[in-house]
This record gives sequence, C-alpha cells and structure tokens, in this order.
Amino acid sequence: MTTPVCTSASNAAAPATQTLPYASFSSYMRARQPVLLRTARSLTGNPSDAEDLLQTALAKTYVAWERIEDHRALDGYVRRALVNTRTSQWRKRKVDEFACDELPEPDPVPVRDDPAEQQALRDAMWRAVMRLPARQRAMVVLRYYEDLSEAQTAEVLGVSVGTVKSAVSRALGKLREDAELGFVRN
Repeated sequence: MTTPVCTSASNAAAPATQTLPYASFSSYMRARQPVLLRTARSLTGNPSDAEDLLQTALAKTYVAWERIEDHRALDGYVRRALVNTRTSQWRKRKVDEFACDELPEPDPVPVRDDPAEQQALRDAMWRAVMRLPARQRAMVVLRYYEDLSEAQTAEVLGVSVGTVKSAVSRALGKLREDAELGFVRN
C-alpha cells in the first residue's frame, strides 16, 4: 500500500462528490495563454523567465479558482498575480557579490592640513554668513550649523517649509557668489 505524498492529490482521487474546476480552468488557460504570456514577457524581458512566471501565476489562479466570483475578470486576476509574483521574485533576488583583491576607493579629496588655512576658511565663511540678511542668516545657521531639518527650522522660526527652502536657496546662492570665498572653489 502506498501513502499519498500530496494531500490534494489524495483528495482528487477520492470521492467523486467533489467537483474540481479543472475543465473550466483548462479551457481558460488554453484560450488566454498566448496573451498572458506576452504580458509575462513584458514583465521579465526573458522568454524562459516569462514562461516560469506565467506558470506560477496560473498555479496561484488555479488554487483560487473557486473563490473567484466573476470569471469575466480572470485576465485582470491573472495579470495581478503576474505582477505580484514578479515583484516578489525581484525582492527576493540574490545580488551577486564578487570578491576582489583591492577595494575601489574614490579619488582622495585634497585635505588642507595646515590649521592656519582651515581657520582662515572658517573665518571667511563666518564673515560671509554674517553679511547675509538676518532672516537668511538665521535659516542658514539653523539648517547647517545646528543641523536642523527644514521642517524643524520652519517650526523654530514660525514660517512655512517652503519659505525655509527658498530663503536658504537664495542664501546659498549669495554665499557662492561671495568674493571672499572665491578661493574655496579652487
């Protein structure tokens, strides 16, 4: 005596009182497979992957066949299954990593080792900030010296976030054009 491995297979071979939806599903699948395969190909870009994707989506549709109330909307149901299955596959994909002897390092940024030069740069920057109008200066100090977000800066100053964005943008433009800070761009 053999024991069935799959419980659904044992149920299928059991009493004939259960009617399986296989005949209607089979006719639907044969009629709509070329159209659905084109959809799967557009989602994957690879014919082999498209066939696998369609097979998985049709298997999910078969499992839910009796729960689908409106069989006129089957194409939409299968297309949604295709998209959801492809999204799940994409999220679960394995990202290949390759070991290499040396890590690619970005080009080194020139470092100003001279403390006097660094202090001169900080002093010039602060003088340029002090030349900004009071409102712009307050927003620049809160955003970049105090490291507050745009929303937090707007809340502190009692203005809208859009006002903070536009005022800081104008202030940064003035700082870029500041003659004393011209040596920083080099």
